[in-house]
Amino acid sequence: MAIADAALGADEANALFGGLADLRGLILAVSGGPDSTALLVVAAAWARRIKSEQKRPPKLVAVTIDHGLRRESRGEAAAVKRLARRLGVAHCTVRWRGKKPNSGLQAAARAARYRLLAGEAARAGFAHVVTAHTLDDQAETLLFRLARGSGLTGLAGMAAISTLPAGGARGMFLLRPLLGIPKTRLIATLKAAGIHYNDDPSNHDPRFARTRLRGLLPRLAAEGLDAKTLARLGSRMRRAEAAVEFAVGAARAALAPEPWRRRGPIVFAAGAFGDLPHEVGLRLLGRAIAHVGDEGPVELGKLELVYDSLRASPPLTGRTLAGALVRLGDGKLTIKRAPPRRKAAKRRTRNKTFKK
Repeated sequence: MAIADAALGADEANALFGGLADLRGLILAVSGGPDSTALLVVAAAWARRIKSEQKRPPKLVAVTIDHGLRRESRGEAAAVKRLARRLGVAHCTVRWRGKKPNSGLQAAARAARYRLLAGEAARAGFAHVVTAHTLDDQAETLLFRLARGSGLTGLAGMAAISTLPAGGARGMFLLRPLLGIPKTRLIATLKAAGIHYNDDPSNHDPRFARTRLRGLLPRLAAEGLDAKTLARLGSRMRRAEAAVEFAVGAARAALAPEPWRRRGPIVFAAGAFGDLPHEVGLRLLGRAIAHVGDEGPVELGKLELVYDSLRASPPLTGRTLAGALVRLGDGKLTIKRAPPRRKAAKRRTRNKTFKK
């Protein structure tokens, strides 16, 4: 049997989960599909091995998010619960309630999933959520981001450890111990254990971009661009990303070392800022806008337009982005909180009147 089709062994699983042994507990995101079911099986066996050595393993809690998008979802969650009980792992099902969007459904479902997982972690008093993202998922993510014109940060792909992307999830971490493992090996692990899993039909729905990109992978692999190659690209991008971020930190320390106030202003010497390498200057500007602005994340494409206008010959009298105002003049680049938009200002004034 080729290694790509071999079940995960105990030693390999110990290596994958070994760094988590001292944690208080882990929330396992288990949908019932092959990847997350394998995560549940492998993590449970790993915890049992720790216990057999007279040590205390992290408490495992499997959480199934029922998005309520398919009739079968409730039965699939019940199947996960039965398997978790059989493996000696606590389980709970959490439903995604409320109105579902007509567009961007997958992105909204993903955001809801992380938010609900963060909520369960907080209730359990844990700081770590574990997902079953695989090598194949990493390849799909890189293709997806490449198709959407992502920059260096996006093309770094998913990290094995990152902060949990959910509102209010401060101090919580997302762990992906299976990120270097092909999906075929997880399926082989389940087959070897005689464990059934569900197959979500939405994973084969061509209406979704990820599904269409997934269909391209076999043809790309035939040309040498397989999942391992794409993952290696992501790894090299992460290495470059770290170097650029280090340079941005050094640039901030040199150009604006004092603590940045919440609303600004943040002031850079225009000449020194203009001498920065383009990627470093772009990111430093993005950091400043994100710090003083109040309208959410800074979009890369819009940030690039503002940065390019800074490098044009006429002075930039004022551009707003993400709630920040950017001005270039008198030898200074200034970023401060933008004045309220007219409609928002009127709304706030009206609210004050009502309160009186």
